[in-house]
Amino acid sequence: MTEEITSQTEEFLESIYRLQERDGAARTSELVKMLNIVPGTVTNTVERLERRGLIRHEAYKGVELTKEGRAIALQVLRRHRLSERLLSDVLRMDWDQIHEAACQLEHGITEEVARNIEKLLEQPLTCPHGNPIPTYTGVIVEDKTLPLLDLNLNEEAIVTSLIDETSRVLEKIGKAGLKPRTVLKVLYKDAQKRFLILKIGKVTSKISFEQASVVRVRKLEQAESNLN
Repeated sequence: MTEEITSQTEEFLESIYRLQERDGAARTSELVKMLNIVPGTVTNTVERLERRGLIRHEAYKGVELTKEGRAIALQVLRRHRLSERLLSDVLRMDWDQIHEAACQLEHGITEEVARNIEKLLEQPLTCPHGNPIPTYTGVIVEDKTLPLLDLNLNEEAIVTSLIDETSRVLEKIGKAGLKPRTVLKVLYKDAQKRFLILKIGKVTSKISFEQASVVRVRKLEQAESNLN
C-alpha cells in the first residue's frame, strides 16, 4: 500500500525544488532555515523520503529530487502559484502578503479546483512575483534570466521575477520599486560595502547585495528582441 503524501511531505519536497531553483542544490542547512525546523527533523525527514524514493541525498552535496519527487513538488508549486494569483488578482491582497496565505491553500485544493482557478484567471503563465506556473501535466517553462547582481554598470534590464517570496523580503524589495516588468539601470556597485544604486524610472534606489540576490532580470536589449 502506497504511503499517503502528507502536507508536511509536500512542503518539504516543494522547498527542495525551490532551493534547487535558487541555489542549484538543496543543502540541509538551507532546508532548516526555509522550513524553520530543527536539524534533527530535517535529517529524519530526508532519510524517510530517501527510503520512499522521492529524493537522493549525497553527503556534502545536499538533497535532490527524484523524478517522482519532482513531479509531486511541481504539483504543489502549481497549486501554490495559482493560489497566489487568486489572492492577488481576485481578492486584491497585498503583493508581499500572498505567499504565506498560499502556503496554507496549496495543500487543501484539488487539481480540479486548480484548473477552475486557472480558467477563471484566463490561464496565467506566472505568479504575481514573476515565477512560472507549472501546467497540470508537470511542464514548467523556465525563463532565460540572470541575477541582478550579474549586471554591469550602466546596463539596463527588466525585472522578471523574485525568487524569494517571503513577506519580509518582498516588503523591502517592493519599497525599492523592484517588481516584475520594472525597468532598471545599474548606476553604482560597491563590492566592499555590498550595495547597489539603481535607477528605477526617475528614482534612484540603494539596495543591499542580499536584497539584490533574489531579483532575476533580463537585459533590456534581450527583452526587446524577445518581443519582436
